[in-house]
Amino acid sequence: MATKKSAAKPVLNKSQKTIATDEMITALASSVNQHFSKSVSQSAYVLGHEVTPADLTDWVSTGSTLLNIAIANKPEGGFAVGRIHELLGMEGTGKSLIAAHALADTQQKGGVAVLIDTENAISKDFLIALGVDINRLLYIPLNLIEDCFEAIETIITKVRETDADRLVTIVLDSVAATTTKVESDSDYDKDGFSTTKAIIMSKALRKITDKIAKQRVCVIATNQLREKVGVMFGDKTTTSGGKSLQFYASSRLRAKSVGQIKQTVNGISHVIGIETEVIVKKNRMGPPHRSVTFPIYFDSGIDDINSWLTHLITFKRVVKEGKDSYKLKGTDIVFKSKDWVSMIQTDAKFKETILQQVADTIIMKYKIERDTVDPDTVQKVETDE
Repeated sequence: MATKKSAAKPVLNKSQKTIATDEMITALASSVNQHFSKSVSQSAYVLGHEVTPADLTDWVSTGSTLLNIAIANKPEGGFAVGRIHELLGMEGTGKSLIAAHALADTQQKGGVAVLIDTENAISKDFLIALGVDINRLLYIPLNLIEDCFEAIETIITKVRETDADRLVTIVLDSVAATTTKVESDSDYDKDGFSTTKAIIMSKALRKITDKIAKQRVCVIATNQLREKVGVMFGDKTTTSGGKSLQFYASSRLRAKSVGQIKQTVNGISHVIGIETEVIVKKNRMGPPHRSVTFPIYFDSGIDDINSWLTHLITFKRVVKEGKDSYKLKGTDIVFKSKDWVSMIQTDAKFKETILQQVADTIIMKYKIERDTVDPDTVQKVETDE
C-alpha cells in the first residue's frame, strides 16, 4: 500500500518571510492590546510603525546648548520629556541653576513649571534673573519624601483633567534634603533611617515612572554628592536616597566646578562666576560619558553663546587670526571676539554654521558595524565604578 505523501511546504523567499513576520508582529500587538484593553488604551506597539512612549519628541533646555547636545546626541535636545533626570554634584556646582533654566524654558514653551523646594533656600531674584516668570511658577515647599511624590502625582492628575497634552516640568530640589515621616517623628539621637528613605523612593519611582512617560511630563531631581566615611579606594562619593533614582533616571548629570571666574574692579578681584563641567554619567537618549564645560555667572546664569566660542577654540575649530580676531577653520569666516554675540544673534546663517561645528565635536554617531580601530589610539582606563 502506497503511503500518502504530505504536501510540501512552500519555500518563501526573503521578502515573503519579512512580510509574514511583519503580519505576525502586527497580529501579536493587536492580541496584547485586546487582552489589556480594560486597563490601558494601548500597551503594545510595532516600534517602527507607530508613535510610542519610547519616542522622544519634546525636550526641555538645560540652558546650555553644549549640554543639550551631549544629552540628546543631536543639536536640539536637553532634558527629554517623559523621562526622569538626576542632577548630582557637590555644593555650589550649578545644579539648582541648571534646573531653574529648565523651568524658564518650560514656561517659554507654554508649559506648567513646578518647583518642589525641600531646602527652603530659593531666591525670587535668582529665578527672575534666569528668566523664570515667578507669577507663573508653582512653588511647593515640602520636607517629607512621601509628600513630594504625592504632590507630583497630584499635579500630573490635575493638569490632565483640564489639558490632555500640556507640557509639565517638575523640579525636585533636592532629594538629599528630604526626610521621611518616620525619621521626622523620631528623636535626634535615633539613627538607621537611611534605608527607609531608599525603600520609599524605590516604591514611589515604580509608581510614577509609567505616568511620566505617558503624560508629557519631565521630572528633574537634584541630589547632593556625599563623601563615604572611611573609604580609601574606589568611588569615594555617594548620593542620598539609595540606588533607585540612579536606575529609574534616563540621564544622570554630574556637575563639577573646575574653576572660578574673576573680575578686577579698582584693583580688587571679585569672584563673579564659576566654570562648570557636566559629565553625562548615564544616558538613555544617547551615548554616555560625554562632558562639556561652560561658564556660569552668579548674576545671570549660564553664558551659553560665549561657551560655543570657547568650545570651538578648545577643539581647534576656531583659530586665532591676528590680535583680537578669529577664523573658523576651513572657511573664509573671520570675526572679532567683541562681535561674536551680536553676530550669533543677528546672522542666522552664521549661527547655523557655528552650531553645526559645535554639534560635530560632541555628537557620536551610531554605527551598524564598528570601523577598524588603530590600537595605538585606544586606551583602556580603570574606573572607580
